[in-house]
Amino acid sequence: MSTNIAAIGEIDGFIGACLVDSDTGLMLASEGGGKLDLEAASALNAQVVRAKRSAIETLKLNDVIEDILITLGKQFHLIRPLAANPSVFIYVALDKKQANLGLARIKLKQIEAGMEI
Repeated sequence: MSTNIAAIGEIDGFIGACLVDSDTGLMLASEGGGKLDLEAASALNAQVVRAKRSAIETLKLNDVIEDILITLGKQFHLIRPLAANPSVFIYVALDKKQANLGLARIKLKQIEAGMEI
């Protein structure tokens, strides 16, 4: 089992990241964070993921979440369920002034591909 998310810290604008069980909202691993409460972010973003999955099911879209982007005034928040285990997701917060959103999404996808849960 490889849950190492340290490589996420190399993404430009990195603030903090965690690996989260979307069923329980519990954080499985974390990196960085500083003033950002990653424990709270884990639980709260699990609610976002569950709500979006419910919407997809209700709308009968027959699809899965690749990623969810939340754009704030000063930050980007990316949520990416693991393809191999969609009940677990990576959450990363980035400083909007320093981050390149396209590159961040590509790098997060690469990191996710190397994870095993």
